[in-house]
This record gives sequence, C-alpha cells and structure tokens, in this order.
Amino acid sequence: MAVNPSVVTRDLDKIAEKSGNIYESIHIISQRAKQISSNMKEELNNKLSEFASTVDNLEEVFENKEQIEISKFYERMPKPTTLALEEFLEDKVFFRHPEEEAPE
Repeated sequence: MAVNPSVVTRDLDKIAEKSGNIYESIHIISQRAKQISSNMKEELNNKLSEFASTVDNLEEVFENKEQIEISKFYERMPKPTTLALEEFLEDKVFFRHPEEEAPE
C-alpha cells in the first residue's frame, strides 16, 4: 500500500460520513491502528528474536548491524495511525454496531 508519509490536511466531513459521527470514526480508526501496531510489534520482535544470544563473540558486531537495519526499516514504515486512516477512507475497515443487530 502506497501511503503518503507527509502531513496531510484531512476533510473531517469525509471521515465522519463513513460512520455518521466524527468521534465514532476516530474511535474505529484508533482501534484499527492498535491492531496494526500490535501486528508490527510482534513481527519486529520475531525478527529481532532471531538475534537473541547470550554468547559474546566477534560475530555479535555483524548481528548488531543486521538488527539495526531491521529496526531502521520499521522506523521508516508509515505509522499505524496513518495506515489505519487510509484503510478507513478506502473502505477497507469493517465495523459494525453489535447492539443494533437483532438477536437470533
């Protein structure tokens, strides 16, 4: 997904019309951002755990360089809130109102 990393002014009416309420839209976006953040953190931790070692040796310097590159890659990625907002505006986020659904 190509996301513009720079600061962009957003039309609040467009965000609000998706759910009918700006506060509800922001809540939905924030919940999706939490999901994205959690997934990214888990993915990063899994990649960094490959380097976990209790042994000090000369290879550690090389491993640290790889760890740094992996960390830098994740730092350059778009922020979870930016990704969540883009997904929301592109109708890629599913949300519902469980209290409005009829019981079976």
